[in-house]
Parts: sequence; C-alpha cells; structure tokens
Amino acid sequence: MRDLLLKAAMTVTLVLLSYGVSAQLPFDYRVTDQKPQARENFVQGMQIVGQHLYISTGGYGESKLLRYNFSSGELEQSVRLSPRHFGEGVTVFDNQIYQLTWRARMLLVYHRDTMQPSHWFKIPGEGWGITHNNEHLIYSDGSDKLYFINPTTGEITHSISVTEDSKPVRRLNELEFIKGEIWANVWQSNRLVIIDSASGVVNATVDLQGLLPPQERRPGTDVLNGIALDPTDQSIWVTGKRWPWQYQIELLPLKAE
Repeated sequence: MRDLLLKAAMTVTLVLLSYGVSAQLPFDYRVTDQKPQARENFVQGMQIVGQHLYISTGGYGESKLLRYNFSSGELEQSVRLSPRHFGEGVTVFDNQIYQLTWRARMLLVYHRDTMQPSHWFKIPGEGWGITHNNEHLIYSDGSDKLYFINPTTGEITHSISVTEDSKPVRRLNELEFIKGEIWANVWQSNRLVIIDSASGVVNATVDLQGLLPPQERRPGTDVLNGIALDPTDQSIWVTGKRWPWQYQIELLPLKAE
C-alpha cells in the first residue's frame, strides 16, 4: 500500500510542477473556467500576451489576425488577410507578430503595437502551427518535423523530428511553448502532445475527448485547435475551430479503467 501511495503522489507531483513533464505519461483533464468565443472564428492559432489574446483564423477570404482584451473578451483590432491567403498559426515575439499562411509559403510579420504589416519571410512548404522559445520561432508543416527559424532573417537554423514510442507523430498543428516543452494539437484528433524541445520525443499526451459537449456543436463546428498559456497564472487555455468557448483546463493523471 505504501508503494502505491508513493507512486500516486509522484504522479500528482508531476502534474503540479507547472506542467513540466519528464516521463511519457497520459493525462486526463478538468475544466476550471471557460470564456465565450465568437463561433465564426475558425481558430488556427492563439496566444495570450499581457492583457491581450491574439487569434489567427483561417479560410480563403475569411482569414484574419485578431486582438482581444483577454479579460473582457472585447475585440480591439482586426486585420483581414488577402483572399489569396489562408491564415494559420500565430505567435508574438518581442515587438512583432508572426502569422503563418497555409499554402502560400509565407510567414507574415506585423508590428505588434499597430498590427500593421511589416514584411514577410518565405517558408519552404505549408505552414500549420507556430510558437517561439524566446530565441527561435518554431513552426510545423503538417509532418512530424518542427522547424526552428531565426526571427530576424527568417532562416531555418535546424529542425527536429517528433516521435512517440519511436514512431513519427505527424499532423502537428497549433503549437505553444510551455516551460521548455512544445505543446501541440494533433490535427483531427482530441489529443495534445507535449514534446521535448531538444529531442522531439513526446513526453506526455492529454486526452481532451468530450471537451466540447455534443449540444454545443452546430453545422460547421470543426476540430480541436488552439493552445494558450496565460502568463499571469500559468493556466492553460484551449479551444477549437468555430467553437463557442475557450476552456481553461487542469491536467489530471489518467485513471486506469
């Protein structure tokens, strides 16, 4: 019994250490808060910076870069992309906002304060999700690869391959850098994977099955996509494409059936 209690305590400790995960573990979740979200937002990426929530939305002719007051939910600014561009992930680094496009092979760069376009970088393939580690931008292209980019020159400095049980993990979508690890949505699944940012090894997975209740689904409601760390309290927020809610979640050890 003592050994079982020690094992349980160690598992809970892993959860509570600011979500720093050092062993490959499956996690369940608990919803601790939620905020309303405009259903028309086909969310491709999100990040909380200070009092602001930045969201990138997708769709040809519908893609936007949005900035909200995170506390009130008020939309403060909206920038519409060219109809030729399908918006993907977004991240804010220093005084700039970086927004991926899907197939245009462009990483768009905006001035952070004004949200006016500044310049753009060419990327070699599709753009899916993007985050940063305070040194490099990190983006995904739908494969098992994560690419590290110099934010000043746009040059790819290196890449890592993401693996789980020594097998490649593909369709990595929205990304968020949290406590030295990269959290990622796996497209068309209810899973998050938590990735070692040096080796690419998946340290943990989170099963978000059932997060959006069936009664909240409408025609056009799409898949889970969107991860954001609130730097004020280190909480995790997640959402999906054309979901009516953003959810604050707490990780829990997955109970054995």
